[in-house]
Order: sequence, then C-alpha cells, then structure tokens
Amino acid sequence: YIRETKSLPPAPQVLPQLLKLLKQDDTDNAKVVKLVTFDPALTAKILQVCNSAAYSGGEPVADLNEALVRIGFGEVFKIVATVVGEQALGGSQRGYGIGKGELWEHSAVTAVAAQVIARKCGLDDNQAFTAGLLHDVGKIVLADALESEYGRLIEETEFHHHSLLEAEKTVLGADHAEVGGRLLEKWKFPEALVAAVRWHHDPSKAGEHTQLASVVSIANLTAGFTGHSFGHQAFAVHGRSEALAALGLEASALEHFMIQTLEALQKNRILSAA
Repeated sequence: YIRETKSLPPAPQVLPQLLKLLKQDDTDNAKVVKLVTFDPALTAKILQVCNSAAYSGGEPVADLNEALVRIGFGEVFKIVATVVGEQALGGSQRGYGIGKGELWEHSAVTAVAAQVIARKCGLDDNQAFTAGLLHDVGKIVLADALESEYGRLIEETEFHHHSLLEAEKTVLGADHAEVGGRLLEKWKFPEALVAAVRWHHDPSKAGEHTQLASVVSIANLTAGFTGHSFGHQAFAVHGRSEALAALGLEASALEHFMIQTLEALQKNRILSAA
C-alpha cells in the first residue's frame, strides 16, 4: 500500500535528524540551521510563525539562527514538526469518512495531549509530541485503498461488530497502525517512534517502548474526549487499562489530562500560529 498510494507526502527526513540533535546536551545552532535551510519554504514558514502575534515579542526575527536564540531549539522543533505534519495530514481521507483538515486537527490535538502526558510521567515530551502528531499517518496510505471498499468497512464494523483495526485487517490485510509504523521505518525515524505509532492501539506489544506507545494511546483517547476525533468509528480505542498501568496512572488521570490538554490548546502558540 505504501508503494501504491497516490497521496503519500514527501519523507519528512528533517524530523528524525532534528530529534537526534535534541537529545544532545549542547547542540550547535549551526547544525540545526544547516538541516532546516535546505527547504526554503519550511524556513519561510518558521520565520512567519516566529513573527506571528503568537510569538512576537519585539523586533522581527530575520533568520533561523535568531529564531533559535529567541525562542529556543525545542520550540523551533515543534514549529517544524507542526508545519511538516500539516503538510502530510491536511488533506481529506474519504476512505475513512474524514474531511479536509480533520485528520490534521485530530493529530495536532493528540500531539499536544501526548506532550502533556509525557511531562506528567517524566518522559521525553518532544518525542511524545512527534509520535502523537504522526500516530495516524498510516491512514493517509490506506485511505486511497479504502475509498472503493468503504461499504465493506462499514459492514465489518456495524454488522460484524469488529473494531476499525480488525475491519482494516479483514478488508485490506493491514491496519493503519501497522502501515504507519512501516512508513516511519521507511522514513528512518527512531525505533521508539516507529514502535509507538505501530502499537498505539495495543501498547503492551511495544516492548521497551511500551511507555511511549501508552502515552500516544492515552493521548489519542484524550483527543476523542475533547471532541477532536473524526471519521468512521473514530473513537475505537482498546488497551486503555494496560496503557494507564504501564505509566503508573489511575483512570482518574484521564479527566485531568483532558482539562490540561484543553488549557494547553488555548495557550498553544504553535497551533494558533501555524
């Protein structure tokens, strides 16, 4: 399906490379600038966001180096991830009954929720943000194939009471989580992100990356609770109790994550400026 899809976005190679730099204690800004400036459109978008009302705090930012000094590498990374994510996920996925921009909205809210949860659990919030942003990237691959099979998908879920993942497996032989993981692997993302996307509906199978997959699983659920899930059977999430247990959380934490995610969305400068 990855080879056959007509709507596959260009590989966002800049993200895994920036993630590697983020893990270093003393990253040289010049390395970041060198990575990002190969794409003039991306550079222009970063400067546009930095100079928007959401970020602006004085003189306009004129170049990437100044942006890094003004708002920091972590914020610049999230802007890059958001811009790349919107480019990849902003279209419609009619095979899932998802309208233009809806998958992007769900993914962006999941990313913010994942960041909230990761910080609460003492995990890498940049990695969680990225995994949340890309968790449903497999849907852009399978959506083309599902357009001609939408009736069968409905039949499997409505009449045979299968979950969306089970229906995808029955109709297409693969589910969106599996395909998303393979796509990130093809794009050379870190193993942790590949596993988190591959197993976000079944985190206990993610091995050493179970915690990150659990963060994405709960973030996905939180996005639904806050009204940001779209398309057919958008709210089908399994393994909630296992995901909570993997992070040492009680079910009551879900309500707090919902509130904190909504608060973060109101304040989130990246999403409001992108």
